[in-house]
Amino acid sequence: MDILELKKQANEIRKGIVTAVHSAKSGHPGGSLSVADIFTYLYFEEMNIDPKDPKKQDRDRFVLSKGHVAPALYSTLAHRGYFPVSDLTTLRKVGSYLQGHPDMKGTKGVDMSSGSLGQGISVAAGMALSAKMSNEDYRVYTILGDGEIQEGQVWEAAMFAGFRKLDNLVVIVDNNNLQIDGSIDKVCSPYPIDEKFKAFNFHVINIDAHDFEQIKNAFDEARNTKGMPTAIIAKSVKGKGVSFMENEAKWHGSAPNDEQYEIAMKDLEKAGEALCQK
Repeated sequence: MDILELKKQANEIRKGIVTAVHSAKSGHPGGSLSVADIFTYLYFEEMNIDPKDPKKQDRDRFVLSKGHVAPALYSTLAHRGYFPVSDLTTLRKVGSYLQGHPDMKGTKGVDMSSGSLGQGISVAAGMALSAKMSNEDYRVYTILGDGEIQEGQVWEAAMFAGFRKLDNLVVIVDNNNLQIDGSIDKVCSPYPIDEKFKAFNFHVINIDAHDFEQIKNAFDEARNTKGMPTAIIAKSVKGKGVSFMENEAKWHGSAPNDEQYEIAMKDLEKAGEALCQK
């Protein structure tokens, strides 16, 4: 996929996110929208995966540490062919396999159940160590929220990964600077994020989370980095793509009403039309 096609795909994934959260009347649209471009690149370019064989042994693994942005993962998996896009409207419904947090037992393409913040990176590090011990060459990717890295377990896992030189592990921090209570630097600042990961023996790359060329270069650099894990600090916009949601903390965990849904979809339709004209 070239960059233009990736942008178009990311826009469709954003439509799926907004549709799912609106249908559920609950969920987390802001952080889901901010990671849509990263998800698009991971699942359509970077990772060795096969929707027709979701449990194949040599597949790359993905752990969504910030599990509340499940709508982003579900929309990506649906558009990648793991299950019908139409099922996104069942998000959080009774009996649906698309629960509020990812469930590895019920949802195709989900490698690890998640939800409790701070735990995903520990699981991802364990998966990466397992690959090393088994002499397997799959890679492990995990996405953390910048508010989530206020959790102490994140740094225990980082210490472990750096010490074990897990160069098959890539940690992506979605740095949209907002968490449920406001700006992360005012709640409990984790800055400078890059220097902290460097202190735990990570190779660190800072990027614009919405620039596909930077995203590609970062993952290529991570793949070529040996002897240490990589942390990609992805500076993003919470609510990216929806005018009234961008950089607004209140959209961390609120669903759009019918009127807001129409505005959001018009924003995304307009963005899609602009991309088609390029």
